[in-house]
Amino acid sequence: MFNPRARLSLLRLGDRQHCVIVDDALVDPEGLVRLAGERHSEFRPIEGNAYPGVCLAAPDEVVRSLDDYFAHSVRRHFDARRLVSMHCRLSLVALPPEALRPFQWLCHRDGQAIAVGQSIQASVLYLFRDERLGGTSFYEPARSVAETATLFADSKHMSGSDFTARYGLQPGYIQHTNGYFRCLGSVPARWNRMIFYDGSMLHSGDIDSAGGLSSDPLTGRLTLNGFFTSKRNAK
Repeated sequence: MFNPRARLSLLRLGDRQHCVIVDDALVDPEGLVRLAGERHSEFRPIEGNAYPGVCLAAPDEVVRSLDDYFAHSVRRHFDARRLVSMHCRLSLVALPPEALRPFQWLCHRDGQAIAVGQSIQASVLYLFRDERLGGTSFYEPARSVAETATLFADSKHMSGSDFTARYGLQPGYIQHTNGYFRCLGSVPARWNRMIFYDGSMLHSGDIDSAGGLSSDPLTGRLTLNGFFTSKRNAK
């Protein structure tokens, strides 16, 4: 599934973080898009998840291939000694900016409930050709820990109008630095490009062209998303 001649590079994000970029990642990315198109009717929202669209569990052979690629080509770039668990899914961002809830206006972290001694890594494979649909951006808080925690807590229970009144943020996907988060860097979307990053780092889809969002895998912002829980390296 993965291209042995894929080009791998590192993007530094601040002083301590980085993102692994893999270009020409798959041998046959069109085949994965065709599969998603054939199973279009099976995509569903994820209950209890903030993802602004619909998802489909990846086929077992895709899971196995991604697991193997992470173990042999990517894991060494992170604080990841041994893989504990992983899962991946095909995903489509589909909600227009005005339909987002306040917590979806913000960047987010993955795997906040992982155990002590474990780390989480995440991956995104871009399976769309319209680069205006957006890549991925990474952030750090611009306010104190307490202020940032209050912002996140309020975003989960306040109405959009009340949240805007309190924080001055408008409905929509986060882009660039604002009064609450500093953008550390962005990876533009590119057909058959895959990125791997520390899932505990604040991040968000860098979605600018909301008019192109669709729940059709053949035309929408289709990605393959992976999540890897690992044992940390020995001190």
